[in-house]
Amino acid sequence: MKHEPAKARVLAVGGHSRNIGKTCLVVDLIRAFPEAAWTAVKITQHGHGLFADSAGDHGGALTERAAALDEEHDRSNRTDTSRFLVAGAARALWLRVNQGRMDEALTLLRAVLDKPGNVILESNTALQFLKPSLYLVVLDPKQEDFKSSTRSTLERADAFVLRSPLEHSPWESVPQGFLEAKPKFLQRLGEQLHTNLKNFVLERFFHPEKAE
Repeated sequence: MKHEPAKARVLAVGGHSRNIGKTCLVVDLIRAFPEAAWTAVKITQHGHGLFADSAGDHGGALTERAAALDEEHDRSNRTDTSRFLVAGAARALWLRVNQGRMDEALTLLRAVLDKPGNVILESNTALQFLKPSLYLVVLDPKQEDFKSSTRSTLERADAFVLRSPLEHSPWESVPQGFLEAKPKFLQRLGEQLHTNLKNFVLERFFHPEKAE
């Protein structure tokens, strides 16, 4: 299933560390393009976990599986997937994955990925098995941590969204020249989606034929 193409257009959002606003960027993009009728997917990995089966399977017992997929219906704005719905997504899904079983977990999304539509996906690791139409990576030069899952997919990034100005690379594993070679958009947390970034997504994701 490695780098398997999808019939849906997939916009992937990743980031090099925790708490740098990956979910915020997904929310901003959903709001910026409400006509896209997004299916928004949040993917989280667990070191090891048991997932509850639905009531129809084993009476809701906890069993060890590769992953669990849940659809969000609550609009209280209290969870990330609820925020997706409040922002205007048509659907919001949460895929929980046990470590090292992402390839199996993505089979749960086949029904979404195999039909036309617009999917916005928050994940780095999924890109090891999926080829998105556009991949945006959130970077914050003030955060020194750099996840290995991000480093392994960084070359596939179409653009970087910066949470603070980038003067030089603070990460030994990421050369300055590599960062300079990609389009970059500065959007501090709490700021509105920059017009240039919105236009970039419009051209590269919704109208790629015009960008060629």
